[in-house]
Amino acid sequence: MGKLKVLPAQIANMIAAGEVVQRPASVVKELMENAVDAGATQVNVIVSDAGRTLIQVIDNGCGMSPADAVLCFERHATSKIASAEDLNDILTYGFRGEALASIAAVAEVTLRTRRPKDETAVEVRAGDFGQVRSSTVSAPVGSNFAVRNLFYNTPARRKFLKSDNVELKHIVEEFTRVAITRPDITFTLTSNGRELFVLKSAKSLKFRVLDLLGDNVVGDIVDIEARTSVVNISGFIGRPDSARKTLGNQYFFANGRYFRSAYLHKAVMKAYEEMIPEGVTPSYFIFLEIDPHTIDVNIHPTKTEIKFEEDSVIFQIIYACVKETLGRNSFGASIDFDTEGAVELPQLSANFEQYRAIAEPQPAVDPNYNPFEQASPVRPSFDVAPDHSFSRQVDKSQNYGKLFEDRTLPSTRVLTIQGKYIITPVASGVMIVNIRRARERIIYDRIIKTLGSDGHVTQTALFPVQVQVGTRDRLLFEENAELLARLGFDISPFGTDTVVVNGVPEGYSCETGKVEHLITDLVAILSEEHNSLPELMQQAIAERFAMLGSVNSAALGSAIEAQRLIDTLFASDNAEITPGGRRIVSIVSVEEIDKKF
Repeated sequence: MGKLKVLPAQIANMIAAGEVVQRPASVVKELMENAVDAGATQVNVIVSDAGRTLIQVIDNGCGMSPADAVLCFERHATSKIASAEDLNDILTYGFRGEALASIAAVAEVTLRTRRPKDETAVEVRAGDFGQVRSSTVSAPVGSNFAVRNLFYNTPARRKFLKSDNVELKHIVEEFTRVAITRPDITFTLTSNGRELFVLKSAKSLKFRVLDLLGDNVVGDIVDIEARTSVVNISGFIGRPDSARKTLGNQYFFANGRYFRSAYLHKAVMKAYEEMIPEGVTPSYFIFLEIDPHTIDVNIHPTKTEIKFEEDSVIFQIIYACVKETLGRNSFGASIDFDTEGAVELPQLSANFEQYRAIAEPQPAVDPNYNPFEQASPVRPSFDVAPDHSFSRQVDKSQNYGKLFEDRTLPSTRVLTIQGKYIITPVASGVMIVNIRRARERIIYDRIIKTLGSDGHVTQTALFPVQVQVGTRDRLLFEENAELLARLGFDISPFGTDTVVVNGVPEGYSCETGKVEHLITDLVAILSEEHNSLPELMQQAIAERFAMLGSVNSAALGSAIEAQRLIDTLFASDNAEITPGGRRIVSIVSVEEIDKKF
């Protein structure tokens, strides 16, 4: 007897579900796409416990007949394709007929659906072992899918789901990818009874982006358009100065279908070369209209990758289109090398002194000055015997000078250069301290200590700062509220897409502009996946926050603050290098100085 055997249908469906249904967001994606394909003008998405308990998608589309409602849970049951040639002409979201069968294999699914011409609706329940039961019910036109207890029969898959906020963030991402392409459709998303999105039918794509992502994104994007024989391009790209350190608002669509492409992403980034600093990414919403015969959307189980026949040509078209748009909007730097008629700068040599700027007068300080040394007893103007007790009191004041002996400023020993370096003499020469890196080491040590204690000191802002971050990123602050509070941040949610910064850790700047940049950097840090051991995760978070704090810190206001920074640095166990291994302190010897002269 051979060793091979055919798997039962239920087990085969569960294996297929592992490819199609990776998390609750996968179910939301598939059901929303089915609703759009059904011609719906309104789609409502309801989730409980980030999709673990319930995912419900209600639409007013064409609905299904009782027979089709039962058949839709069978694998490869589809109305989109009938022959191999149909695979070359796909313009709908779904076409393989795997989604509903895969979902029913790992969850309890109830479907209520009715066509406009039917007087009653049909209810179908798909449960264990592929059992499907149907009955007649009353329901409006359209379809209502309720998916309960996701992964109830695959506990290993359920165990590896992230926290509710993380899973909800993924649901918001999938919701956004579908809703953004169809501004003509009304969409809503409700989580645990709270409305996250209410998107009414929009006049244009830009208004839909505004409703989804907020005016802080729409205010920083410009239109992009190109028409060629290969592909038509439309959409929006972000201003270079609005590029962020996090990925999040980068979207490619082909014939209305969202897809990912590292290759085409490089085309966009190449167009932004020398306009944005390293490590940041601009926003873009790029829509491609292309002949469906020249693309293959069936190369990935979740249909998020697309193969193009002429990918190198499309690369060049996207690059040229983005580059031209940036130039047309005057985002590129302009350099004029024509010096004819320009003012000629003087050559400073022997006559240098006449061009020297007027020096700012420096106050002179006498540390040995004692105001009580000039004091003399005030004698009455009338003729009476002198009060010798008063004279004795004045004599005692001669000792008050000792109060001033140790209060000299360290300005003669500490010098700050352009807010970047502190220079101070040492026995062998001079010591140069990199201010930003010194702060990085100090903040890192403080955070490591804080994470193991009760928390950090919070510096309350005089005026709270509101920052619009979008629904998806606002969930990050809810997810990490305890960590941020321990680090000294006082950040509270406001509405569905905004946070209010009431306080920052001691030493951080409370200026509105710096707080806004701080929030952007916090999003970058909190968006990273930290799946390593707790100790390594703690060190990684501390290192990122230390780098953020060193940039965000206020400038040194005096030589006393500079000296205090040096003293704090050398109280560290490792004052010479940053957590990332960069040098903080350098000694320039007298011999090296001598070589300069």
